Amino acid sequence: MSDRPLNIAFLWHMHQPYYKDPFSGTFRLPWVRLHGTKDYLDMVKILEDFPTIHQTFNIVPSMIEQLIDYTENNATDKYLDLTLKAPADLTEPEMMFVIENFFLANWDNMIKPYPRYYELLSKRGFRFSRNDAPRIAKYFTHEDIRDLQVLFNLAWIDPMFKKEDDFLSDLERKGKDFTENEKKQLIEKQLGILRQIIPQYKKMGDSGQIELSVTPYYHPILPLLWDTDSARIGMPHVKLPKKRFSHPEDAKKQITMAIEYFEKMFLYRPKGMWPSEGSVSEDVVRAINSSGIKWIATDEEVLARSIDKPIRDNDGFLIDGPSLYRPHKYSDVSIFFRDHNDSDLIGFVYSGWDAKTAVDDFMSKLLQVKNSLPDDRPYVVPIILDGENAWEYYKNDGDDFLRTLYSSLSADHRFKTVTMSEYMNEHGPGESLHKLHAGSWINANFGIWLGHEEDNTAWDYLSQARDDLEAFIKENPEKDVSEAWKSLYAAEGSDWNWWYGDEHSTETQTDFDELFRFNLMKIYKSIGKDVPPELFVPILLEDRGIAPSVEVRGFIYPKMDGVVTSYFEWYQAAYIDAKKSGGSMHKSESFIKALYYGFNKDNLYIRVDPATAFSTIKDIIIVDINLIVNTPFKIICDLNAAQLKARISEKKSGQWMFKKEIASLAADEIFEIEIPFNDINAKEKDEISISVEISRNGDELERCPWRGHITLNVPSPHYETIMWY
Repeated sequence: MSDRPLNIAFLWHMHQPYYKDPFSGTFRLPWVRLHGTKDYLDMVKILEDFPTIHQTFNIVPSMIEQLIDYTENNATDKYLDLTLKAPADLTEPEMMFVIENFFLANWDNMIKPYPRYYELLSKRGFRFSRNDAPRIAKYFTHEDIRDLQVLFNLAWIDPMFKKEDDFLSDLERKGKDFTENEKKQLIEKQLGILRQIIPQYKKMGDSGQIELSVTPYYHPILPLLWDTDSARIGMPHVKLPKKRFSHPEDAKKQITMAIEYFEKMFLYRPKGMWPSEGSVSEDVVRAINSSGIKWIATDEEVLARSIDKPIRDNDGFLIDGPSLYRPHKYSDVSIFFRDHNDSDLIGFVYSGWDAKTAVDDFMSKLLQVKNSLPDDRPYVVPIILDGENAWEYYKNDGDDFLRTLYSSLSADHRFKTVTMSEYMNEHGPGESLHKLHAGSWINANFGIWLGHEEDNTAWDYLSQARDDLEAFIKENPEKDVSEAWKSLYAAEGSDWNWWYGDEHSTETQTDFDELFRFNLMKIYKSIGKDVPPELFVPILLEDRGIAPSVEVRGFIYPKMDGVVTSYFEWYQAAYIDAKKSGGSMHKSESFIKALYYGFNKDNLYIRVDPATAFSTIKDIIIVDINLIVNTPFKIICDLNAAQLKARISEKKSGQWMFKKEIASLAADEIFEIEIPFNDINAKEKDEISISVEISRNGDELERCPWRGHITLNVPSPHYETIMWY
C-alpha cells in the first residue's frame, strides 16, 4: 500500500435532450428548466463549502443553448405555459394535461414531503389512465389546480435555494391555498436560479476548483455517425439499418460546433470531452485529437476489450486495478476509463440508503482499491455519471449524501480529488494503447441506439433526409440551407434512439418520437420539398419487448427459501429495475422494486423483490406469471395459501387448461420460484416471453414490466462456455 494519496476524479455529466419543437420554437418538455432549478446550480455551489474537493463538470452545448433561451430569449414550454394560466382559463384538455403530467416527480422524495401535493395525488389516483382523465378532472376545483401548478414547480427547486430564499421558504411553509401572484413570483424565482448557472460555472472554472469539459453539440453517438457498420465490432450479429449511414464529416462537425460554442460561452477552449454515452472508436478519437482535445473518458469494459483481457472476474470482483486506474492514450488523446461499479453505486444504488451508511460503504470501496494497488506509480479512480437524474431518488435531493461524501473525502489524507487535467498535468498522459475497441459505457457496444426495428427505422429516415438535403444542395448551391442543417444535426442526437427499441420507456415517449420526426420534417420544409409520408407515422411500435438493466451472465442455482441467502445467489441473473421500467426518471410509487430472472440448463427462475417484505403483508397477494413459449402459460401463486404451491395452466383452443402444480417456490422477504423448462414445454433455443402481475385483495396492483414483456431463449448445456468471446 502506498503512502501517496489515491486520486479520485469525479466527472458529472450535465445533459438534457434538445427539446425545441422546430416548428413552434417552444420546448416540448420542461426538463432543462426544472433540472436547472434542481440540479445544475447546486451541484457546483455546494463545492464552495468544500474548497479541497476538485471535480470535472461536463456540459452539453445544446443543453446550455436551451438554458440561454429561457433566460435571454423568453423561451417557454407547455408545462410553463399551463403553469402561468389561471385555472379558470384552462380548456378541458389543458386541465387534463395538468392533472396527468404535473405529478411527474419522484413520489417519495418530491411529492410526499408536501402534504397538499400528496393529497392531490391521492385525489387523482395512484394508477392513472388517460381514459379516466375526463371523469377525474370533474373532482378538481380551481383551487386544487392552482395548488398543483405551484407545488409541481416548487418541488423541482433544490432544497438549498428554498432555505436561502425567504419567499420560497414561506411558500413551502404555507403549503396550500396559493394565489396567482405567488405562482408568478415562483416562476420568476425559477428564472432567477437559471440565470445564475452559467456565471457560477465560469466562476468555479476560473478558480480552478472545477474543470469544464464538453460533449459533441447535440449529443450524438459519434462512431455511428462515422459509420453505422461500426456497430458490428461490439455486436457481430446485429441487424443493421437498410441504409448505411457513414458521414465522418457530421461527426467532426458536431465536435467543432461544440468546441466553438464552449469557447464563445467561456472564452477558452476545453481540454476535455465526454463523448456522448462514452461512445468511442479509433476513427473518432483521431478526429477528436485533430480538434485539439487532450483527454476523453469512456467505460472500463471498453478498456477490457481494447487490451483483450478482463478487468473484473465473472463475479464482478476487480482483477486488474493497475490497468483500470490510470489513463491510457490513443492517437495522442488521453483516455480515462470509468470505474463502472463504483460510479453506478452512486447513480443507482445509494439513493435508497441512509447517507452516512452509503458514504461509509463508498469510502470503504475506495480504500479497498487503494490497498489493492501496487506502490509503483500514482493511480486515479474515475467516477463518472449523470449529474442530474439520480438526485430525485435521494432524500433531500442528494444534499445529505454529497455533503457527507465531500466531508469524508476532505478529511481523509488517503484520498485526493482531482480534475482530469490536473491529474494529467502532474502525472502525464498515460501509455499508448495498440487498439481501441468501438463501444459505449453500456455493454461496450451500441445496442441501445441501433439494431432494434425502431432504431433502424430511425437511422433509415435520417439517412434518407440527409441524402435528400445533399441532393438539393447540389441542385441549388446558392440557397441558404443552414436551418436544414441545424435540424439534421439535432436529429443526429442520441436521445431519440435512447427511447426507441426495447431498452427504455418513459411517460413522454411520444414527445421524443415526434421531436425526432419533426426535425426531419423541418429539413424538407426548409428546402421547400414535400415531407415524405412515412414521417407522419410514429416510429414507436406497440408490441415492445423490454430489455433488462443487467443481462443474464451465466447459470444460477438459487435456493427457493424466500430470502437472499447470498449476494452471489442471483448474481448471474438478469434484472429489471421497476422504477426505470416505468419511466425515464419520474417513476410513481411501486410495489415491485425489482424483477430478477435467470436459468440453468433445466430450470427457469423468477424472483420478485417487493418494496415491503411479503411476510409482513396481511392482504391477499397473488403473483401471476405470464409465459409464452410456443403457446401461452399462466402460473398463479397464492401467497396466502397454507401450503404454498403454484398452479400451471396452458392455453389451448382459447381455454386455460390446468396442467400441474409445482412446489419449488417461496415468499418471505422476496418471492422466488423455480419453473422446470419441461413443465412449460420449452426446448433448447425456444424463446420465452415473460411478464409478472401482482394483485392485492383481488385488484390488479402492478405489472412488471409495466408495458410489453421480457424475453429469453432456453439455453444449451454449453451456454456458459460461450458467454465470453
